[in-house]
Amino acid sequence: MISAGIDGGSRAIKAVLLDCRTRKVVAGGVRDQGVDHDGLARELLDQLLKKAGLARSRIARLVATGYTRNAIGFADTTVTEITCHAAGVRYRVPKAATIVEIGGQDSKLLRLNADGSVRDFAMNDRCAAGTGRFLEVVAARLNARLDGLGDLARAAKSPAPISSMCVVFAETEIIGLLASGASPADIVAGVQASIASRVASMIGREAKPPVVFTGGVAMIPGMADALAAALKTPVEIAPEPQMTGALGAALLACRQACGN
Repeated sequence: MISAGIDGGSRAIKAVLLDCRTRKVVAGGVRDQGVDHDGLARELLDQLLKKAGLARSRIARLVATGYTRNAIGFADTTVTEITCHAAGVRYRVPKAATIVEIGGQDSKLLRLNADGSVRDFAMNDRCAAGTGRFLEVVAARLNARLDGLGDLARAAKSPAPISSMCVVFAETEIIGLLASGASPADIVAGVQASIASRVASMIGREAKPPVVFTGGVAMIPGMADALAAALKTPVEIAPEPQMTGALGAALLACRQACGN
């Protein structure tokens, strides 16, 4: 029996096929998001099925999650990304107690119970200054690659303070810093520290370890270190952090299909 999970994020669509008997991933993939959320999700799922040599009829249940989950009309049901990320991270890191998820348009802080269920959470979906979109804007402004921001941050000598709480004003602030002679390395280090500080402010109190970092931004070098500094505790990056939402959705689909 095969289950499927699709995470329709704001910037990318992720999908996972899972063997319900072994709880092992059969196939997984990512593609850029677009206008036709349902069609793109179908195409990605069909690609994974073809890669795995499986027919669509083998899927016992499909759960959709993420920003565009309600637009994926062929899913059997939808589940919030809070629940799916918790399930996906605990599968990868069984002792995880606190989860930080930063995606393209929002950031989340999850506290888990001993059994892996979500005790409470905080979410920032009002401002892009604490999300991956901020890093995209910075990379474009500095004519740098996203995956090269970590190298820049490591070369910083004096991280630039970024005080603006809005990505539009923060971009203006960055332009001013460049004009005043601040180095790209110092600006990137300051931006990463700013994002980490915004996430830390959602916690309100000490983050219980182990703290696991997930979401697309976790793949950007330097962000985990910035987050650890802001939280004053070690931070572990989840394996394949961009995929934890889709993995969690597939795991929940398995439970629904099998009744356990």
